[in-house]
Amino acid sequence: MRKKKPLPLLEKISITGIAAEGKAVARHDDRVVFVPFAAPGDIVDVQVTKKRRNFLEGSIVRFHEKSAHRIEPLCEHFGICGGCKWQHLSYEIQLEAKQQQVTDHFRRIGKFDFPAPEPVLKAPATEFYRNKLEFTFTSRRWLTGEEVSSGETFNDISAVGFHVPGRFDKVLGIKKCWLQPDPSNAIRQAIRDYAVDRNLGFFDLVRQEGFLRTLVIRTSSTGEVMVIVVFFREEREEIERLLEFTAGSFPAITSLMYVINPKANDTISDLDVHLYNGRDHITEEMEGLKFRVGPKSFYQTNPAQALELYRIIREYALPRKRETVYDLYTGTGTIAAFLAGQCGVVRGLEYMEDAVEDARLNAAMNNIDNATFHAGDIKELLTPSFTERYGQPDTVIADPPRSGMHGDVVGRLAEILPQKIVYVSCNSATQARDIGLLDHAYRVERVRAVDMFPHTHHVESVALLTRR
Repeated sequence: MRKKKPLPLLEKISITGIAAEGKAVARHDDRVVFVPFAAPGDIVDVQVTKKRRNFLEGSIVRFHEKSAHRIEPLCEHFGICGGCKWQHLSYEIQLEAKQQQVTDHFRRIGKFDFPAPEPVLKAPATEFYRNKLEFTFTSRRWLTGEEVSSGETFNDISAVGFHVPGRFDKVLGIKKCWLQPDPSNAIRQAIRDYAVDRNLGFFDLVRQEGFLRTLVIRTSSTGEVMVIVVFFREEREEIERLLEFTAGSFPAITSLMYVINPKANDTISDLDVHLYNGRDHITEEMEGLKFRVGPKSFYQTNPAQALELYRIIREYALPRKRETVYDLYTGTGTIAAFLAGQCGVVRGLEYMEDAVEDARLNAAMNNIDNATFHAGDIKELLTPSFTERYGQPDTVIADPPRSGMHGDVVGRLAEILPQKIVYVSCNSATQARDIGLLDHAYRVERVRAVDMFPHTHHVESVALLTRR
């Protein structure tokens, strides 16, 4: 049997930039080399781990020179946890890379003319900015390289944390996460310690056995805290003891819930959520508007920056009192609520019925009487009969999921031809694709990137399209 050639070691490679998925990039023998956790300006030895015709992938094994843009990561889990892959980069370089990402996608994928993007909007905080995290219980935690090489035997291998990238069955135990404010870390650690003391079974994803599955913690800018504990099976006494301990230990929890999930996957969208203590929701507030956030509600996970994002959308849309606005993919109606005070009518369209119910509750809670919400597949809702019944839109807001808008929706917009389209996206690649399909009818007037997730390669992009 022929032995495979060992993959090469590339010596003194200069890292020149940042590419797709946040990996750093270099060149070697006319091929691109992708290197995670590197910084532009690093000079390093790279061990190749994957070899393809047009590119290589590898990891740093030695530094010859460290970039001036490199900083010390805050988190002890950096490099293993997949959550904050850019903690080693200065924030200024992160912003430049995100701006470039949007520009490159518009130029290379969309191939349309667009003005120079406005300055990327940096986040007011780069740590403790998230209002929701989901942790996984595991009976067999991921051992670090140092632990494996130590030769020690580790008896306590249960943990609560995040999945290791690319390994659905492996979970890294988290001691301190820098993403969510207090009391998130304390709640997670207390529940973990209680479960260990009580010998409660942590879940094994491969064998599909155990008791504790996941833990969801949501916080709000109003100081409210929601905790949802997900169990694999119904064990009434143990569930009540754990929840009683949690409620007693953390009086700040305003909404304590639990779910029984006997399925093979961790999703709870199709399962009943049971209220143990407090209210069945928490409340967010922006510019005097209040929003009800339930256990399954989607709400922007960076609320401080979401406020700035919505202000940009409103500035781009500039609706007038007599105008009709369609808010496609409205979710729980936050953007619709932001615009309702300045337009005649706003129609929110959303495919998730639960989200539409939340949107209606939010409108009622804020005394908004000029917003209606419609549940269903957007491509099936946005028909000629819909616009005939509810009025031709002057402005359309579109904030689709990462996959972008369905081709039928893009085609329908080209038929409706509103005066303005404000396209909001968390994936500028699919945004560029969709805008390119509308290029015959619309020109891009303004573009701005908004950094919702510091220390990651993810970026929100807002584009204003006006009719030609």
